[in-house]
Amino acid sequence: MSLLHVIVLSIVQGMAELLPVSSSAHVIVVAKLLHENMSTPANSLLLVLLHTGTMFAVIAYFWRRWMTEFFSSWSRFYPFARLIAIASTCSAVVFLPVQAGVKRILGGGGQAVDIESLFNRLDWIAPALAAVGLLILVAGVRELRRSSAAEAAGPPGLRWADAVVMGALQGLAIPFRGFSRSGATISGGMLTDRPRTEVESFSFAMVVVITPFAILWELRRAIRSAHAAGGLHWGVLIGPGLVGMGFSFLAGLLALRWLSRWLEQGRWYRFGIYCLAFAAFVGWLSSRGW
Repeated sequence: MSLLHVIVLSIVQGMAELLPVSSSAHVIVVAKLLHENMSTPANSLLLVLLHTGTMFAVIAYFWRRWMTEFFSSWSRFYPFARLIAIASTCSAVVFLPVQAGVKRILGGGGQAVDIESLFNRLDWIAPALAAVGLLILVAGVRELRRSSAAEAAGPPGLRWADAVVMGALQGLAIPFRGFSRSGATISGGMLTDRPRTEVESFSFAMVVVITPFAILWELRRAIRSAHAAGGLHWGVLIGPGLVGMGFSFLAGLLALRWLSRWLEQGRWYRFGIYCLAFAAFVGWLSSRGW
């Protein structure tokens, strides 16, 4: 892949990963338009580095807020850690059977196949985008109605039930390219009437906890695929990969500023409209044989 394509995909990944619009869907579509195959071992490794860049962007952006909200004392940290554990467990409980079911469906009901074969399937990505778009739209419109009626959100502090809802939605999002994790979890938290800032902080804390495991999983898959293909030239990939990681980090910071501002201004529903429009575009591309 050329350095220019790496930079373009890095910016797309960095912006879309932290906005509720599905980075995977955007990277796949842009890569297809650039005639790049993101399922190759080299490009899979590149995606691992790009995800690492956006993870560091989340940590850098939320660090001060997390220090105040969750790490300032043991009385704050313990409930947070307990809720993270509940959410992560719920994610695993939902993810594992959903992943097994998807594998069976892809295999035609017979032998299970690798779920990564969904990576380039626009016919699966389009409905996933539409589903998360509807969820975001419902949450955003409900918030606007609550605000217009001068109704405040629920009392401060996330509850275990909120962690269950957000964790389950994260687990549902993981197997499906196009079903945005941040879009699903933040919308789920908003639908439980939690304060927006707390939902946003907790949602991205969930992402930081699970991202290292996702990175290791993708790295293992990339290395396994590389060995099957006859090896991977690591030295050739490190330079472009580090450049891409830097661009995805910077793009991620910009995306988080945009996201926080739209949340504060009650514009969350607009991301839902965008996802629905993008789903229609992806569906059109699929119908055209991309």
